[in-house]
Amino acid sequence: MSLIERTARWVSPETFKLLPLWFPEYARRGLFYKGNWSEPQMNTSRATGHSMHKSEGNIHANEALTLALGLRKKLRTNWSCCHIWGVDDASYQLSNIVVQDHCFFSCVGNMVLLPTPLKAFTDTMPDVKAMLRICAYNLYGWRCDHDNLLATHAVLDDWQDWVGYPQSWPRTPGARLPLGVVALSPTIRTSAQKRIATIRHDLEHAGDFYPREKVRAALTYWKIEV
Repeated sequence: MSLIERTARWVSPETFKLLPLWFPEYARRGLFYKGNWSEPQMNTSRATGHSMHKSEGNIHANEALTLALGLRKKLRTNWSCCHIWGVDDASYQLSNIVVQDHCFFSCVGNMVLLPTPLKAFTDTMPDVKAMLRICAYNLYGWRCDHDNLLATHAVLDDWQDWVGYPQSWPRTPGARLPLGVVALSPTIRTSAQKRIATIRHDLEHAGDFYPREKVRAALTYWKIEV
């Protein structure tokens, strides 16, 4: 936890308030389209010639976090975007339906940037996950309210094991800022404004495959006006 405390990079609460959700058109396992959402984007195997529809892994979550931290992708080599709220499954056998929800996949209050080797701890260790969630809730004043996480909230509400909890992390809402918070800058603000403009444009002009209903539902959830 000391390594995570010293190296984690968090989006600032001001940036979260400015634009909590950066890519409402994408979610884990969502299908990709080209030509401004007008035709499927396919991956073709060189070995077999078989084509498959390309789908979202973590590309736009990564991009959302990169922009909200005012970084460029090439400057964060060996760093990984870690989702904070999601289905807990150390065996990687369960489908993570939380990040398959457009409301939560690219939410910057649901992510933290960590050195890639530390991602294994956040993916598999329940106590590490719990402490990240406590910190994120107290930092942003928000926790994921997906139905599959209601039991998790009860555990966090009763949390008493503060021995390993980082000293710089808040234990109550707004108590303090953890180490590694990246302040809202003019660059980040401009990126957010560009994203809002793109969403507005695509709702009006993107092709038939643009998921307008899901985008509008996600924007409504976050009270984002475009």
